[in-house]
Amino acid sequence: MTTVAAGIFVEGSKILIAKRADGQTLAGFWEFPGGKQEAGESILHCLEREIREEFGVACSARRVICETIHEYSHGTIRLVGVAAELVDREIAISVHDEYRWIDIADLGSYRLAPADVVLAEVVKKAYQ
Repeated sequence: MTTVAAGIFVEGSKILIAKRADGQTLAGFWEFPGGKQEAGESILHCLEREIREEFGVACSARRVICETIHEYSHGTIRLVGVAAELVDREIAISVHDEYRWIDIADLGSYRLAPADVVLAEVVKKAYQ
């Protein structure tokens, strides 16, 4: 099973989501940004590294808020939602087509990656 950190970046009533680019696994789906945990790496450090790599900005990972296990056809993942804050705002995406700051209440109107749907429900309850 692969463990994946998912950044929960909330500012006021807005949350950051990103759309997977063509050629990527789950292309066209929106997700909470993050990535795969490496051996010996804490989940908080994983999120900070992945955001640096995929968004070109620093972030400060604060705490785990939830986790879920989801079985895809390409494998099972343990998705860990991590509350975090961006240190920089000059985002430069690399594995996503676009990113958006959306109202938390609007999460359900985006085509979220299946594993992210459970996180979205937790986020809506926790932050609305």
